[in-house]
Amino acid sequence: MPTVQNVARTDAGLASELRVSVMRLRRRLIVEGLPDEALSLTQTSVLACLYRNGDLTVGDLAAFERVQPPSMTRTVKLLESGGYLTRRAHDTDGRQVVVHYAAQSRSQFRQLRHRGNVFIPLHE
Repeated sequence: MPTVQNVARTDAGLASELRVSVMRLRRRLIVEGLPDEALSLTQTSVLACLYRNGDLTVGDLAAFERVQPPSMTRTVKLLESGGYLTRRAHDTDGRQVVVHYAAQSRSQFRQLRHRGNVFIPLHE
């Protein structure tokens, strides 16, 4: 007779646990958001990517986020207008733009990461 422990050790059981955990995480991200709740999950993800990886081109950001460059350009422009990041010309390729994380965003992400480190039980 299958038990909860045995089912969780199967691929299907692990996939089910992962799906439930991801849904709970998504719900928590939507509810908590960043201190400035005007940011979407996409914008938050772009800022997190810059936080982890440092300055990137718009093309590199698009690749990381698995979106098309024109979509990333729109997101970057919105974040720039909000003061979350800055853009500058690429050092060697004048056709490209390098995106830099603004100081305001860095402090907000530190707060978000601190809140995110609070323990969330898998089973409610």
